Amino acid sequence: MPFRALGLDAKIIRAVTEAGYTEPTPIQSAAIPPIIAGHDLIGIAQTGTGKTAAFTLPILTKLSAQPGQRRGTKVLVIAPTRELVLQIEENVRAYAKHLPLTVATVFGGVGERPQIQALRAGTDVVIACAGRLLDLMGQRCADFSQLKFLVLDEADRMLDMGFLPDIRRIVNQLPKQRQTLMFSATLSKEIESLTHDFQHAPKLIQIGRRANPAETVTQLIYEVPKHLKTPLLLHLLQDPQMDMVLVFSRMKHAADRVARQLEQKGVRCATLHSNRSQNQRLRALKDFKDGVVRVLVATDIAARGIDVDGISHVVNYDFPMQPEDYVHRIGRTGRAHAVGDAISFVTPEDRGDLRSVERFIGRGIVRKKAEGFNYSQAAPAFDPADEPRRFQHGQNRQQRQPQRHGQPQRPQHPGHPERPQGQPQRPQGYGGQARQEHSGRPRWRR
Repeated sequence: MPFRALGLDAKIIRAVTEAGYTEPTPIQSAAIPPIIAGHDLIGIAQTGTGKTAAFTLPILTKLSAQPGQRRGTKVLVIAPTRELVLQIEENVRAYAKHLPLTVATVFGGVGERPQIQALRAGTDVVIACAGRLLDLMGQRCADFSQLKFLVLDEADRMLDMGFLPDIRRIVNQLPKQRQTLMFSATLSKEIESLTHDFQHAPKLIQIGRRANPAETVTQLIYEVPKHLKTPLLLHLLQDPQMDMVLVFSRMKHAADRVARQLEQKGVRCATLHSNRSQNQRLRALKDFKDGVVRVLVATDIAARGIDVDGISHVVNYDFPMQPEDYVHRIGRTGRAHAVGDAISFVTPEDRGDLRSVERFIGRGIVRKKAEGFNYSQAAPAFDPADEPRRFQHGQNRQQRQPQRHGQPQRPQHPGHPERPQGQPQRPQGYGGQARQEHSGRPRWRR
């Protein structure tokens, strides 16, 4: 079925064609007609199947059919992360390039003045993160009296991240007469139970089983001891077909450590996590898209919304603790019917989480051993550069402090490296009486 058969505006079909798309995906074919017809909708489909266009194209079609309306924001899209907000903005601008519409983004980590100006100017389409938007609404910077469409994208992730109270406060300030759309890869029952608060008689569109990853993704498990995960990753990266690799780490400092270890071996890397500034995150994504770096090491929350064509492999360096995160992670490859590989490192401690994932997706995942890799090698020697937050073995904080010029070094007690000679050890239960005995001076008790 071509796009023109879905009832889209001719200018939007032209923009879609210029973007290189010829046929709609299943979620687009199923969702676009009821949205154009004015129904509220819940859309469930795997990551990478075109959900953004599934709500953007019909909304733009309806806006183009109602020219000359009063100035004011007509569309509000709420997403969980800055990266997803920027990705949606990019798609909206591409599809609306032949329409006289204005688009703005609202999220934290950057200056709020341009965002305030955009809200006060009545920008047609606003794409926002809930936290910053609620702050600006509290400053009375936004006027949503003309709002026609509300979209909650990645609704399950917003619930997981604790945004539901903020979203409720935002929705309570919006007009009751509006069209509300909710989209997600895995829409939980908890969110479904809340749709009666946000929506009116919504249509449910579900493409495939709700827990299914995309069929074009090949999933593999490599069982490996924890200390050999980085050597195994370096071994796999010798394959030139792993040319655009997204690596998931559970913790921010671990992402930095993995990227540093890969860089030391000559693998160009970038990192993406919440400790990075907005400019650093945008630069990392751009370098990854442009091929400047081969590997992007990211955490789950920061990577939400990464929509990069051509990712050849996703590597779960740290196996996810939640099955939904597994589906979202591996959905970064195999997007829009392209093929891709999802590799997961599983340590003995991860086997319970692996069983949970296999139950969730309804099938087992193939186990594989890397050819030519020595699984019996000993753990590498400790490298202080790999753990910048820890002190070197046998070195305490005082020893790491640089000695000030002209200041004598503090004498050390033979039995304790940090206690000067002659200073008594604090008594057990160091309190008021102990303090008096220790200092030799009387102290008043309260």
